[in-house]
Amino acid sequence: MMRALWTAGSGMSAQQANVDVISNNLANVNTTGFKKSRIDFQDLMYQTIKQAGSATGPDTQLPSGIQMGHGVRQVATQKIYTQGNFQQTGNTLDVAIEGDGFFQITMADGTIAYTRDGSFKKDSQGRIVNSDGYPLEPQITIPEAATEIMISADGRVTATIPGQTQSEELGQLQIARFINPAGLNNLGRNLLAETAASGSPVVANPGTDGAGTLQQRYVEMSNVQVVEEMVNMIVAQRAYEINSKAVTTADDMLSQAANLKR
Repeated sequence: MMRALWTAGSGMSAQQANVDVISNNLANVNTTGFKKSRIDFQDLMYQTIKQAGSATGPDTQLPSGIQMGHGVRQVATQKIYTQGNFQQTGNTLDVAIEGDGFFQITMADGTIAYTRDGSFKKDSQGRIVNSDGYPLEPQITIPEAATEIMISADGRVTATIPGQTQSEELGQLQIARFINPAGLNNLGRNLLAETAASGSPVVANPGTDGAGTLQQRYVEMSNVQVVEEMVNMIVAQRAYEINSKAVTTADDMLSQAANLKR
């Protein structure tokens, strides 16, 4: 009877974690470049009461055994890197990646972080930076006199400078790809970091070596589907409720056993 209590309790704990993940997805439904997460579960160890195939007589054996499970546990939260919808902004420094890859951001300690959020700005030095002021890698500086900035699909950044007959090339945007992007470490602030699980980044110009192309004046929105997450939340809520009923049932059975002798 006690096994049922702990088994159902593990189910309640797992569904609570499931709701936590769903809630984070819904909270970031309007976060630029956000990728939804999915929680993965595994069943726990089994107690073998009778082993399948054990002998029951000189020429017979059990066709199936008896094993009692001990519940469930959460083993991973996985990012789902499907393409989000594009939103046209008209902003010159807004850039969306159409396809695979991440922008590279130089952090304060010199390390490189990665993001799908292409809502860039200019800082006081004219550098292209993210919303926290960290510069894009490779660094690109826009002259103060520049009147029009163009970012091509292959990442070339050019600007029109008064007094010049031709556009001036300012730099080349590059895209980083990973063999296992789900293994990246979430840092918050729309940033991710390389891990041993993600593998080393493969850096290339947009549109080459499998890297996506760029779309200027667009941003990639979150890939969270509100209706899908609401359905997942209902399923998780009902699963939590059913497990709580199992706890109550096991408790009632223990109570009846305790009251057999009065």
